Amino acid sequence: MHHVVTGIFVLPTITGAEAAQLILRWFHFIAGIMWIGLLYFFNVVNVPFMKTVDAAAKPKIFENLTLPALNWFRWSALVTVFVGFWYWGQFLVGPDARRDGGSAGMTIGLFLLIWIVVFWLLYFVIKKATPNGYVLGVITAVLTYAAGWLFVHYTPVGADDNHVLCIGIGGGFGIVMLFNVWGIIWPNNKKIIRGTLAGTPPANAAALARQAFLASRTNFFLSVPLLFYMAAASHFGSTVIFGK
Repeated sequence: MHHVVTGIFVLPTITGAEAAQLILRWFHFIAGIMWIGLLYFFNVVNVPFMKTVDAAAKPKIFENLTLPALNWFRWSALVTVFVGFWYWGQFLVGPDARRDGGSAGMTIGLFLLIWIVVFWLLYFVIKKATPNGYVLGVITAVLTYAAGWLFVHYTPVGADDNHVLCIGIGGGFGIVMLFNVWGIIWPNNKKIIRGTLAGTPPANAAALARQAFLASRTNFFLSVPLLFYMAAASHFGSTVIFGK
């Protein structure tokens, strides 16, 4: 007598929430690769290169390289932060709030308040003082450390959730970087590029370029802890939990 064993292949069941998380994370990763890749290109390749370019060649480079790259740069930054913020608020802070009976809105509000204040302080320093790069680096380090400390210690929801805390810090760096892109880097470069293409460079082009450079270099260095905390959210639980 022969026994027949029938194998049944069963596809995993995927809920709508799981599919939404996958889609959001996918767009977040792709846009983030574009954004940080262009950030590194500008800081590591483009800045040294532009110092060697003759004035006569700059309009062609601005029109066919710099301007298209800046467009991809600023929009990928916006998509990265918007989608990441959506994911964090809905699928990480939200469930913790329902579990603990707290308010997700208060945690999200605290997050936005802290990091937007950091940006405006840096904006004032860069636009009004235009400091030495090392001085700006120290100011940035102090402000971001204070902001991270405040969020970790005073967040109403997710105080025991490494995902909420790590992204609350790494995502905060992303907020500052996004605002630097749209508040300093893009507006300043737009004035320089459009003025140059029109044959009337702005009189303060050097100051605008310096401010954009400082904001871009700040983003360049902030990208390192940003990426660290994004990875630490899932892979290094002691980063902020034990730091409290």
